[in-house]
Amino acid sequence: MDDLGLLIDFHKDAARQGPGGEEETRLALSLSGLINQKGLRIADIGCGTGSSAILLAEALGTEVIAVDFLETFLSELELRAKAAGVSDRISTLTASMDALPFEPLSLDAIWSEGAIYNIGFEAGIRDWRGFLRPGGILAVSELTWLTDKRPAELSEYWTNAYPEVATAAEKMALLEKHGYMPLGYFPLPRYCWIKNYYQPMKERFTLFLERHNHSEDAQALVNAERYEIDLYERYSDYVSYGFYIARAVG
Repeated sequence: MDDLGLLIDFHKDAARQGPGGEEETRLALSLSGLINQKGLRIADIGCGTGSSAILLAEALGTEVIAVDFLETFLSELELRAKAAGVSDRISTLTASMDALPFEPLSLDAIWSEGAIYNIGFEAGIRDWRGFLRPGGILAVSELTWLTDKRPAELSEYWTNAYPEVATAAEKMALLEKHGYMPLGYFPLPRYCWIKNYYQPMKERFTLFLERHNHSEDAQALVNAERYEIDLYERYSDYVSYGFYIARAVG
């Protein structure tokens, strides 16, 4: 199995494919101004197995288009949406986030939790801007430095993994540059990483390794995740995902 296949197998049964939380999604919703609006058309891009898409459909009672390039994740999302009683409000779309098939000015909101890094924050907010109607909402969570200075080990790791990691001020400036008015920002708290993401991940390690006969590639994936977890546990004061909520202007 190739590296992508291993990643899919490791994450397909997880409720979340990245740090986050229901309360944090609800807080972003409250800052967005979308609550109580009717007839919205929302795309959740890089939706994974659907934690945010299902909550959006429940909270807003509106159409949510759940977009991911991995059909395995979308199939799991459909099962979870049915169990949650919102399958009639969620449609799935297999597409890459850098080649979305939406018409210009066709969306009232774009949501993306922990996924925009796949194409880069600036490329994402720039390219997705054209799909939003005037006044449309962008809500994304993005890897963010919490301080101006941070330990060298942490800085080296995340700069190599994601060169666009930056402070919230730098991310806000990019939003303004590309035609958005920031409405709100907050960093995800520690439990969104430890309780909601890393702890369930650690509980999957043993079965994952057994499924792949403790292959060298499977063990390398687990070792990499263990290092990231250790790094976060030691340096959580310096980095998190920042949740950015903004309105398209002009």
